[in-house]
Amino acid sequence: MVFVKVRDGESIEEALKRFKRECERNGILKEIKRREFYQSPSIKRKLKSQEAQRKMRRARHRRS
Repeated sequence: MVFVKVRDGESIEEALKRFKRECERNGILKEIKRREFYQSPSIKRKLKSQEAQRKMRRARHRRS
């Protein structure tokens, strides 16, 4: 859970900007987007496999 205390003399906009930055740093927004829609286990496996293949291709390309 992310907490941001408003400092003395700090505007709400500045505190909100710090809060958003902390949420981004902790990966909260990424997690929300990931959970937004249900994915069946078969689709999750397929996406995970595709990501692994992409990483392997990139690693192989960097070596040569």
